[in-house]
Amino acid sequence: MNQPLAYIHPEAKIGENVKIDAFAWIDKNVVIGDGTWIGPNATIMEGARIGKNCRIFPGAVVSAIPQDLKFKGEETTAEIGDNTTLRECVTVNRGTASKGKTVVGNNCLLMAYVHIGHDCKLGNNIIISNSTNVAGEIVIDDFAVISGDVQIHQFVHIGGHVMISGGSLVRKDVPPYITVAREPLSYAGINSVGLRRRGFSNEIITQIQDMYREIFVKDQNVAQALKFIEEQIPASNEKEYVLEFIKTSERGIIRGYNGE
Repeated sequence: MNQPLAYIHPEAKIGENVKIDAFAWIDKNVVIGDGTWIGPNATIMEGARIGKNCRIFPGAVVSAIPQDLKFKGEETTAEIGDNTTLRECVTVNRGTASKGKTVVGNNCLLMAYVHIGHDCKLGNNIIISNSTNVAGEIVIDDFAVISGDVQIHQFVHIGGHVMISGGSLVRKDVPPYITVAREPLSYAGINSVGLRRRGFSNEIITQIQDMYREIFVKDQNVAQALKFIEEQIPASNEKEYVLEFIKTSERGIIRGYNGE
């Protein structure tokens, strides 16, 4: 049931059992999936693609044009997956010609005042806490947890199952399965609590610890650490993910443990 005080463009495609509250604004070229709630004063702009059973809280803005001077009005999208919640005043900008779309995956929670810049790609089951700013063309893999007031530099890649502490400045890529803290941002151990909650075995958790001990703790460079991992660590999906992530990092990875 939609409130008569909401504005819904006649060309917007609204699914079944969608509730749009008073003073929400829905533009043309918008698709909203079944069972989604659009709260009062939420703004859904041209190019939005919102999945099923989402919750868009008051003041959120989905698919505003990019804050990028290179944007020339090209037709792009901002895509929100199923079962995702955008809390109060979240902003998700749409893409540019670079990638064509900004994507937030399924089962994500973006808390109040989070900003997602143009052409970002967020995976599934991600939590981003209040007032975190995600600049343009950032990739965040599944199950990452990012605390509040974090600032993430454009083009950074954040691995899956990562935990980033509050107030962090993220300038480099953050490999998967770890926690990071301090300034400058550095390795603070593996995310063992999160991994156990998600069903990782003790054997795999130990293997992940062994890999990151080589990468971040021992007195050797990254190339030496990767060579040791390739030759000495047993095969697993986790091993391949870590190796591929670091080898393909374009910005370089965060610093190692400094003993402080």
